[in-house]
Amino acid sequence: MALKSQTAKSSRIHELYLKPFSMAEHRNGNAKTTNVKASGGANAYTINLDNFGKRLNLLYSHWNEFNDDLWGASEVLAIATPPPSEDLRYLKSSALNIWLLGYEFPDTIMVFMKKQIHFLCSQKKASLLEAVKKSAMEVVGAEVVMHVKVKSDDGIELMESIFGAVRAQSKLDGHDTPVVGFIAREAPEGNLLETWADKLKNANFQLSDITNGFSDLFAVKDSAEITNVKKAAYLTSSVMKNFVVPKLEKVIDEEKKISHSSLMDDTEKVILEPSRVKVKLKAENIDICYPPIFQSGGWFDLKPSATSNDENLYYDSTSVIICAIGSRYNSYCSNVARTFLIDANATQSKAYEVLLKAHDAAISALKPGNKAATAYQAALSAVEKDAPEFVANLTKSAGTGIGLEFRESGLSLNGKNEQILKPGMVFNVSLGFQNLQTESKSPKTQKVSLLLADTVIVGENSPEVVTSISSKAVKDVAYSFNEDDDEEELPKVKVEANGSKALPSKATLRSVNQDMSKEELRRQHQAELARQKNEETARRLAGGGSGLMNNQGAAKLSGELCAYKNVNDLPTPRDLMIQIDQRNEAILLPIYGSMVPFHVAMVKSVTSQQDTNRTCYIRIIFNVPGTPFNPHDANSQKFQSSIYVKEVSFRSKDPRHISEVVQLIKTLRRQVTSRESEKAERATLVTQEKLQLSGAKFKPIRLSDLWIRPVFGGRGRKLTGTFEAHSNGFRYSTSRPDERVDIMFGNIKHAFFQPAEKEMITLLHFHLHNHIMVGNKKTKDVQFYIEVMDVVQTLGGGKRSAYDPDEIEEEQRERDRKNKINMDFQNFVNRVNDLWGQPQFKGLDLEFDQPFRDLGFHGVPHKASAFIVPTSSCLVELIETPFVVITLNEIEIVNLERVGLGQKNFDMAIVFKDFKRDVFRIDSIPSTSLDGIKEWIDTTDLKYYESRLNLNWRPILKTITDDPEKFIEDGGWEFLNMEASDSDSDNSQESDQGYEPSDVQSDSVSDDEEDDSASLVESEDDDEEDSEEDLEEEEEGKTWEELEREASKADREKGDESDSEDERKRRKIQAFGKARVPDKRNPVGSLPKRPKFR
Repeated sequence: MALKSQTAKSSRIHELYLKPFSMAEHRNGNAKTTNVKASGGANAYTINLDNFGKRLNLLYSHWNEFNDDLWGASEVLAIATPPPSEDLRYLKSSALNIWLLGYEFPDTIMVFMKKQIHFLCSQKKASLLEAVKKSAMEVVGAEVVMHVKVKSDDGIELMESIFGAVRAQSKLDGHDTPVVGFIAREAPEGNLLETWADKLKNANFQLSDITNGFSDLFAVKDSAEITNVKKAAYLTSSVMKNFVVPKLEKVIDEEKKISHSSLMDDTEKVILEPSRVKVKLKAENIDICYPPIFQSGGWFDLKPSATSNDENLYYDSTSVIICAIGSRYNSYCSNVARTFLIDANATQSKAYEVLLKAHDAAISALKPGNKAATAYQAALSAVEKDAPEFVANLTKSAGTGIGLEFRESGLSLNGKNEQILKPGMVFNVSLGFQNLQTESKSPKTQKVSLLLADTVIVGENSPEVVTSISSKAVKDVAYSFNEDDDEEELPKVKVEANGSKALPSKATLRSVNQDMSKEELRRQHQAELARQKNEETARRLAGGGSGLMNNQGAAKLSGELCAYKNVNDLPTPRDLMIQIDQRNEAILLPIYGSMVPFHVAMVKSVTSQQDTNRTCYIRIIFNVPGTPFNPHDANSQKFQSSIYVKEVSFRSKDPRHISEVVQLIKTLRRQVTSRESEKAERATLVTQEKLQLSGAKFKPIRLSDLWIRPVFGGRGRKLTGTFEAHSNGFRYSTSRPDERVDIMFGNIKHAFFQPAEKEMITLLHFHLHNHIMVGNKKTKDVQFYIEVMDVVQTLGGGKRSAYDPDEIEEEQRERDRKNKINMDFQNFVNRVNDLWGQPQFKGLDLEFDQPFRDLGFHGVPHKASAFIVPTSSCLVELIETPFVVITLNEIEIVNLERVGLGQKNFDMAIVFKDFKRDVFRIDSIPSTSLDGIKEWIDTTDLKYYESRLNLNWRPILKTITDDPEKFIEDGGWEFLNMEASDSDSDNSQESDQGYEPSDVQSDSVSDDEEDDSASLVESEDDDEEDSEEDLEEEEEGKTWEELEREASKADREKGDESDSEDERKRRKIQAFGKARVPDKRNPVGSLPKRPKFR
């Protein structure tokens, strides 16, 4: 198949064929490789001899095994590769070159025989091919013979020498007429190949077509080929998702006029520059499979050979837009096609949903052992079941195999192909409806076509769709763009033919809802999230899920302490005076004339003092059972009935000896306590796999002169270290042998890279699944950083001029240093991301995340104010310690507290899905950040609530976990819904007019006097800030009843209906603060009223 590009591609394609690829390293996979370079100045090429040997062996094995069925019983394989062409084409000969050698060798003839391999080519190509001689002999026992053709030579003599070798081998095999296999479908091009074809026909050989042999040989891809397909597919789907779709949305929304061919050109440029869609692939390894296809306005062609015409994009009501793009990485193809619906009518909506089901059915049928025809039959059955009227419009095939060729012959997914599917096969699953007739006023939309295509890999158990990041769901391809129809007619556009289901649209571009505010859209989305969240929580609580988990493990008892195993081990006493045995960690005290040993761990405290007579006293207090805050160790529990010494005191005339004893006891006790603590911490660690160091041939990815947090223990000077990425993890080490930390890839939960902008450091941060030890500290967060500039304080206080040359030069040096460090870190991150992209790490789903500074806000997560920033999967603060790393998918809800008029700050309470986990608070967030935070929370599909008071969450969560059924019955989290409560209060008989001013004043005064620290005030203070009238009402029931009767009377005068008891209960639950937890079993007593602002 030859696809002619409409762009000026001749120079680029010519260069591609002259210097096909510099990609040997990309074809290695994970295998140990042996590469040979051909000398050629700066442009030296490398042939991967490991791949060559493995694939040459596979070629000969396949040829021998299936010679009669697929290779035409040929004794010789003759493959002639034509010279470069301006056409974008796919040839079996070119595919064999790339598959076997890693490069395309144009204008070259290859002849494979049982004992010889002949190459007829130019001198430069022959010098490169010299490297394969040894491998060919070792692998298949074939001698490589070079026939070098000079420019002035027609090559006839060289061809005759090859024919002579063919005849000689045939006679040795006992055959009179050699059977020569060739690719019959490839017409000869150029003088050399035309001469070769003519000589071959007249050589008295029996010719046989070997196309099917190569098709079957290329059908199953190895791991390196699969990696190339996946990278190509990732690029293709990224261009569709991140460029094509936004481009179309912008064109339609702004009513621009743009031609299909212009869209094609723009998309092709993006494919060839993958960095424009943030895809980290080298541009020199990228090419298009075909010029991108854009079709609309009633003219549709669903063949891959279709072109984008010069007509303008048509996007009026009931129009359809088809986009198809394909890209190649290292010559391996991928493809994706999507159909976009604009104000779809009933027929179009139904047709798309049926096509979507049929496409998914075809993909699901691609399993090992099935026939290729099964995919099309599954798609056909889905259409016949749901919409038999569309069967006639269904394409006659569900796609083809894809790889080095865009359409691999022999792997067509039609209804007749009996080929058995195998793991490693790759298909372009393409299905569509051609020329559907629809009811429309416009002639351009009366006839439409629909197309869906994805690149799919046949796995061991199930198919893998590698272009899935480009969504084909109805909600992501159906757009509402209706200006002319009345509001009553709008729902008809979204209803199926049977009226059973609405078709959701992705976006409303210019509709009757264009005046809807962002806040209103956010409220609608939050209402839907509230419904989903309550259903999810109900399911989890009903099933005893993570909401009821207990993440607190049982405390481990320390081991038995023993200073001496028997009396004979005691040291010989010198005098009856206190002695310290550091080797056995014991204190020997003189008691009643004998030296009695005590293990130093039993000492709780030791003090000394001196009176006026120069008499010194030493007092030793021991840990004994029953003492408050005493740790329960194995010894105290084992000898509970024993009598313990609680404390002893000694008097001495030697103050120097007493101070020395006290110092020695404290030092020894500190050492033992530190050792036992570290031992206990290590006992709870999860066993990690062992780090596999990179070999000598593959140098580890490295960053030097990094600091670590938490720091190593010890009193010595802190040292910088080196951070290296090895085969299965990272290693950080300093020049000290005991300062080393290994972080396994499998233990990394989140990885962050934060370049220095307004901060003083550039950092890499790792949040782990399981704790590790850094020195003697147990931690889940490890950080490595470099200070980008020195902290210098100018003495004297004098200001330097902004135009001082020294100042300007110093600032420039600092900027250069910061940029260099950021770039070094960025390069390290990019290389590690490439490492994590390898197949063996796919299940870990690792990639360095970078904070979104534009979405950041200031707050107090612990004791100090910090700048907190979201990432794609977390909310983090990585500068101040202790660090903050909150995983978004572990969050149940977010409650924004102290939100109201006149408040300068508010607080954020994050409730986790694990209700046994403490609620995480971020206090004192400026109110100016409220809208941005709500917008960010909404875009992450998290449900948030707002309240005007701080809540005491520990008893609330205990109430939920103690009685989850009651929590679900009462509406779940909706007791936090301030808007619903306010709405109820508007119709309530409990008029708040009597105390509204005092509550407003109370909030205002509290905010001014406490400096926005209401979230840090305990519940008693919150109660004290309520008006004294409320407290009196709680104590005197008559006054409350009188007020209630007055309110009821006032409401009746206004004509309002009285609230039900349930509505009053709901408002009481809504209004409780830190000091009040509602008793849902016995809801009695008075609750503070919510202040109302009118």
